[in-house]
Amino acid sequence: MKTLGAMDLQHIKDTIPSSPAFVLDAGAMTDTLNLLSTLREGSGCKVLYSIKSLPFSSVLELVQPYVDGFSASSLFEARLAHEFLVGQGDIHLTTPGIRPDEWEALAGLVTHISFNSHPQYQRYAAIAPAALSMGLRVNAKLSFLNDDRFNPSRQYSKLGVSIDELWQSACLDQVKGLHIHNVYSATDFNPLIKTLDKLRSYFGKDLAKLEWLNLGGGYLFKEINDHRPFIGLVSQLKNDYGLDVYIEPGKAVVGDAGYLVATVLDSFVSDGKTLAILDTSINHNPEVFEYQRQPALLEDNPKGAHNVILAGSTCLAGDVFGEYRFSKPLAIGDRVVFKNMGAYSLIKANRFNGYNLPDIYGFQDGQLKPLKHYRYRDYRQQWLADRS
Repeated sequence: MKTLGAMDLQHIKDTIPSSPAFVLDAGAMTDTLNLLSTLREGSGCKVLYSIKSLPFSSVLELVQPYVDGFSASSLFEARLAHEFLVGQGDIHLTTPGIRPDEWEALAGLVTHISFNSHPQYQRYAAIAPAALSMGLRVNAKLSFLNDDRFNPSRQYSKLGVSIDELWQSACLDQVKGLHIHNVYSATDFNPLIKTLDKLRSYFGKDLAKLEWLNLGGGYLFKEINDHRPFIGLVSQLKNDYGLDVYIEPGKAVVGDAGYLVATVLDSFVSDGKTLAILDTSINHNPEVFEYQRQPALLEDNPKGAHNVILAGSTCLAGDVFGEYRFSKPLAIGDRVVFKNMGAYSLIKANRFNGYNLPDIYGFQDGQLKPLKHYRYRDYRQQWLADRS
C-alpha cells in the first residue's frame, strides 16, 4: 500500500480544503502491521493493538485483521474494543483504577485482566466470572528511562506489583498470567532482554505454572533493525514454559502515521524574533506542552536562513510548538505540517478557548478522504447540562 511521500504531503498542503487537519496515513500503518505479522509468524507471539494510543474507528477497522485482539485500560475502551472485535479476538485490560460500579460490565467484556495490585486482585478475583483469565501486572523494578513522567518503574510507582513482593507471595499458584511494561519508545530490545532475565532469575521453572505472559508495549518495532533477539526471546519463553506471549503495540502502529496540517494566521516580531500564529494549538497535541517536546516539522531546514517561533492560537502563553528554521520567510496563509502525530494526539486533544478539533482525513492508495468534521453542535453538546 502506498505511503505518504514528500510530493503527496506537498499536494495535501496545497489542496486540503481546510485546516487544522489531521491526516492518517493508512500505508504507514499497514507497513508496521505487516512487520508485526512477520514477527508473529517468526516467534509465535500474539499481537494486541493498544487502543489508548488512537481509538479512531478507521484505525480499528484497518488494524483488526492483523491482530489477535485489543488491549484496553478502561470500561469505555473495553466496550469499543468489544464492538469492533465482535468476539473475534482477545481483550486484555490493566488499569490502576477499577470502579466497583463498573466491575460487572468490565468482567463481561474482557477476556484477560492483569490486576495492578494485590488489594485490587483480592477485591475482585473472588467475584470474577470463571471464563476471565486473571493475572497480575509486575513492576520489575528495572528503569530504562531518565524521565520519570514516562517511567513505570519510578520510585513509589503506582504501576504493578513489585517483583520482590510477588516473589515472596504464592500468587503464581493462583493467577494465569503476568503483565510487564517498563519502557517507552524503545528502539532496541536490551530492556526486554534484561527484564526477562530478571523474571527468570526470580521465578525460574515456576513460570510454567502460568498460561500467558504479556510483554506490554513501548517498543518501536519499525525503528529496530534487528528483530532476531525478540524472536529468540519469545520462542524461548514458549518452548521453556509453554506460555502464550502477547505484545501490545500502540504508538508503534500509529505514531509515524499521523500528520497535523496547520495554516499561518498571523506573523509579527516579538523581542527581536519572528513569531507565526497557527490555526492549530498544542491543545491538539497536549504532549507538546506536557513533556515540553518540540514536534518534528516537515518544512524545518537546519540550514535555513529564517528562524520562526511557531505558536498556537489560544490565549495560553505556553501554547508554543518551538523554534524552527525555514528556507524562506513564512507568510500569512502558508501551511506547515507536523509529523509523527499519530499517537496520543487526538485522544488527548481538547477545545480550549473554543477552538475546534482538527478535521480528520485518511490517505489511502494515493487518495485523500475526509473522515470526520467536528461542528459547533459537538462543542455545545459537550457543555450542555444533562436534563432530567
